[in-house]
Amino acid sequence: MTIVTLLTKPDCHLCDVAREVIDVTLADLPEQVSGAVEVTEQSILDDDALYAKWWEKIPVVLIDGELHGHWRVSRDRLAAALEGSASKAQRAGA
Repeated sequence: MTIVTLLTKPDCHLCDVAREVIDVTLADLPEQVSGAVEVTEQSILDDDALYAKWWEKIPVVLIDGELHGHWRVSRDRLAAALEGSASKAQRAGA
């Protein structure tokens, strides 16, 4: 399972755009890839450490806890990362 985490804050228009890009990207991926992805969202206002680290880079997208990107999310780049993660998981399970 691949975990995509969107770090946000309230009233963040770029966060709304990032959320939509994630949703559209997942909808366009093959089921074997999108079905192996869990999307979570966390506000940096709920965690002092997250706030201190990311306050000026919101929205932030993490894939399996690793930074994928911040500010703007590219559909193509996100799709490639998720497909790569799925391939890696399949090879590991084989």
